[in-house]
Amino acid sequence: MPERRIVSTSESSQGVVAIVVANTIFGLNIPVTKALVAHWMTPLAYTTIRMVFGAFVFWGLSMVTRSERVTSRDLGVMALGGLLGYVGTQFLFSQSLQYTSPVVYSLLMALTPVFVLLLAAVFLRESIPFRKALGILISLAGAALIILMGGRGTVPRGDALLGIVFAFLCVLSYAGYLVLTRTISVRYQPVTVAKYMFLVSALVVVPFGWSDSFSTHIISSTNVLPGLLLLGFALIFSTLLAFFLMPYALRRIEATTASVFMNLQPIVAAVVAILVGQDSLTWDKPVALLLVLLGVFLVTFRRPSKAS
Repeated sequence: MPERRIVSTSESSQGVVAIVVANTIFGLNIPVTKALVAHWMTPLAYTTIRMVFGAFVFWGLSMVTRSERVTSRDLGVMALGGLLGYVGTQFLFSQSLQYTSPVVYSLLMALTPVFVLLLAAVFLRESIPFRKALGILISLAGAALIILMGGRGTVPRGDALLGIVFAFLCVLSYAGYLVLTRTISVRYQPVTVAKYMFLVSALVVVPFGWSDSFSTHIISSTNVLPGLLLLGFALIFSTLLAFFLMPYALRRIEATTASVFMNLQPIVAAVVAILVGQDSLTWDKPVALLLVLLGVFLVTFRRPSKAS
């Protein structure tokens, strides 16, 4: 059985605040990353820079905070969690945005609670009641609408569908990260979790992306200020702050609860992307959003228990 930790109402509230802030940052980072991979750097360079930055920062923080001994088994979990939640998610995230719009990507990411439920059913043998099964079908109907309408506008249909494939893989990777790292997030402090995950992620990605990182447009261009500001947001807010808040929140709330707040991401991303001209509002996007969120609500809603 996974280790349980008794969480007070105050700690639970802190977890909710942390997950709300983290997902707002992630939502803002979607149009930021779209601009970066469209004009300033490749997805591999973007992922490499973020992983190296995260490793240096969190190992630096660990030197001025309380040291924790980590078991070899938990180190293995952290290593796999880093590959799924850091390398896998961030590379697939930026790769998807190379081919599709921020709104389409964020709509598909809202399916994360559905994937968390499916993974829990497969690996933890949890049953899926009728209401949740219905929610899965409704959410998938929203995803199907996104796929069927893919390629509308300025994005070629082939590129849009490729972007959707990367987005689905990103959802699966992130859902696996949430399920896998729940127990270690309970046992260890956020800095401890983040420093090992970033270290493993950096060691894996640097051999493939180091040369890419030094040949990006953000280095060779004469007017780099806009690109540096975008990269600064991705590093300081999305990499440092948000990735600190994620294990902090998972220490205080369940993975399924955390995944619900990902619904903030498509709303924040859609509003910003439309305002800056990265996407346009068409009838299918709000309909798809409603279907996905209705399905997620059915998957995650819990009836309040009656007092005995």
